[in-house]
Amino acid sequence: MEKKPIIYFGNDWFGENKTSSHHIAEYLAADHAVLYVECPGLRMPQGNKRDVKKIISKIIKSFSAPRRINSNFWIYTLFQIPLHKYSFIRKLNEKLILYAIKRIIAKLDFIDPLLWFHIPHLFMVPGKLQAKGVVYYCIDSYSSLPNVDKRAVQSMDDEMTRVADVVFVSSEPLYDKKKQSARHLFLSPHGVDFEHFSSASSHLPVPKDIALFKKPVIGFWGLIENRVDLELIKYLATRNPEWTIIMIGHVAVQENPCAKLDNVQFLGPKNYTELPVFARIFDVAILPYKQNEFVFHCNPIKLREYLATGKPAVSTRYPEIEKYQDVIAIADGYEDFSEKITWYLDNDSPEMAALRTVRVQAESWDNRVKEIRRIVTNQFYSEADL
Repeated sequence: MEKKPIIYFGNDWFGENKTSSHHIAEYLAADHAVLYVECPGLRMPQGNKRDVKKIISKIIKSFSAPRRINSNFWIYTLFQIPLHKYSFIRKLNEKLILYAIKRIIAKLDFIDPLLWFHIPHLFMVPGKLQAKGVVYYCIDSYSSLPNVDKRAVQSMDDEMTRVADVVFVSSEPLYDKKKQSARHLFLSPHGVDFEHFSSASSHLPVPKDIALFKKPVIGFWGLIENRVDLELIKYLATRNPEWTIIMIGHVAVQENPCAKLDNVQFLGPKNYTELPVFARIFDVAILPYKQNEFVFHCNPIKLREYLATGKPAVSTRYPEIEKYQDVIAIADGYEDFSEKITWYLDNDSPEMAALRTVRVQAESWDNRVKEIRRIVTNQFYSEADL
């Protein structure tokens, strides 16, 4: 290998949502040997069919050799028991993980790799493997995720922050939270696949099954879990029965107050390649998040994706969204949210759409990863290495 290898610990490569983990790994693999390790989630399995199916699939894959995707990229599925609150389970996981990773490093001949973590629960790996260094790319307040052991996950996050040589965070609240414990901390906001999402402004025809939705269309895409305020969606739908509200993504809540509303359509997960097509029929895109600890620390990728499409967007208020208040409407309360959507329906223009698109043009993943690589190069390598 002419370039230094990277072992990248992230979420499912073929998951329902394309996250920063996927974007960054893709760019790094353009000129590095990358072993992408799919890691189990932080939350406790719920025992439903979907969770059971995923667990069985992961167990089967974990006994397989790394799958080679191209000349520079391998994927390996790591088996880990998702019961993080029990110390004996954490110790067992450590033994299983280190055994598997060491075996694969030897098989692939990865000499002195850089360890790159997108998740905190492999905090036991740094220091146990011979490596060039450790990068921790933290995008969320992980202990605030639903159905996780808050104390155990916060402890993992703290330890990963402490042992990493370089820590990247995606929002200023996360930066403030970690600035006392990280050795080398950098703010690295999410990027956007600009060319992909700006294609929504093209004049290509919309497929008939999508075009049949009654106008106006209010749209959302992403994981639909407890951070999404479905009571707000219910309010919008009942107050504005002439609107069609489209919710794209896996529904991960037990009680859905909108399930029986005729003008709220839950379409399930859609392929990443299809999202700009759906954006073409959106009249207004929405970020309907609750006011909680998780949202306070977040920096949603979909914010920039929506803006790249040129579509108007309305969001609830949290720190990172306020940086874009020149091109996005921020609502305080349900009534205000409805009124701001209505304003866009009545007043949006091609000139405003162009401003939104231009606003995020320079925030491409290509530019973001160039800056990330510059920082990592300065920390670990000479220019000839990275």
